[in-house]
Amino acid sequence: MRPRFALAIVPAFAAAALAVACQPAPRRAVRLPGQSAEFVPPEPIVPWAPRHYVAYRADRPIAVDGRLDEPAWRAAAWTDDFVDIEGPSRPTPRFRTRAKMLWDSTNLYIGAELADPDLWGTITERDAVIFRDNDFEVFIDPDGDTQSYYELEVNALGTAWDLFLPKAYRDGGHAMNGWDIHGLRVGVRVDGTLNHPGDVDRGWTVELALPWAALRDAANTAAPPKLGDQWRMNFSRVEWRTRVEAGRYVKLADSTTGKPLAEDNWLWTPQGVVNAHYPEMWGFVQFSAHPAGQGTDLFAAHPEDALKWMLRVLYYRERAFHAAHGFWTDDLAKLRLTAPPLRGGPWPPTMAITPSFYEASLPAPGGKRVVLTSDGAVR
Repeated sequence: MRPRFALAIVPAFAAAALAVACQPAPRRAVRLPGQSAEFVPPEPIVPWAPRHYVAYRADRPIAVDGRLDEPAWRAAAWTDDFVDIEGPSRPTPRFRTRAKMLWDSTNLYIGAELADPDLWGTITERDAVIFRDNDFEVFIDPDGDTQSYYELEVNALGTAWDLFLPKAYRDGGHAMNGWDIHGLRVGVRVDGTLNHPGDVDRGWTVELALPWAALRDAANTAAPPKLGDQWRMNFSRVEWRTRVEAGRYVKLADSTTGKPLAEDNWLWTPQGVVNAHYPEMWGFVQFSAHPAGQGTDLFAAHPEDALKWMLRVLYYRERAFHAAHGFWTDDLAKLRLTAPPLRGGPWPPTMAITPSFYEASLPAPGGKRVVLTSDGAVR
């Protein structure tokens, strides 16, 4: 189910908040003579329609053994099945993946089920590059500003890689591999045989307990969350194509280069681009006071999030314009943004431009403003 939006200041906004404006995106910027190359983040090819999930409380201890068999887990709903990272225009994933969540005053719990007929894993060193194996990945942006977010990767051996990003790679961010989720617990259950070609496996489940005390490091919001709070999250699965050689799994390689074929990336909510580090495209997780199976809450979308998306489209266009011309602009015609990115939304934004910086903002309910700055943050 897609989130619903309502914005009292512009009634028509709610009816079409998930429809991106029909103005075409500018072509990828070219390098001008004497100008240094500059990365241009591609715009997502799917409409902005993040999936959402209501996480209920675990009223009893969770074992974190990979079984997901406590009453709270059985009562918790599964997410929608994962899709290709680019969205429905790409092939349906070969194997099913889905996840579910719980929480209590101490931890955020995440469980996932990954169907797979050929289970393998090689990496046993903590904080190695886990996605070189098949893996399950978690992305968490507590305050939804697209900066200061967490990533966690786990393979079928239960090996973890946790890292913190002060800002996204596209904005010049660098992963802090030395950051750890202190108190992290990982449980993996293999349904089949690991690293044993020749039989047909069924898959694996992963169970995670992430302490709020660790997630509080850069949350910029309450952790544990307050009832009804929403965090931006996404889940990803990396799956490599393999063949069997000398009794072991080997990645399929390009016949020309000899390098492994690109991995498949399957996500809970699609990015519209082959890059999981687009936090604006991640899903919404809303935290409920009800124990799992003992009441329900409806997901309630926040109108500010649609405003953040409108400014994000401006961000994409400004990045492309700056790469082509070497400066920012407040001329929306040059950005092909004379109409609002979401039909009926408040537009144009208020903008301030300097040679090295820009800021854009839109009015939000309650007399507040949502602000985008040229470093990529939107608050």
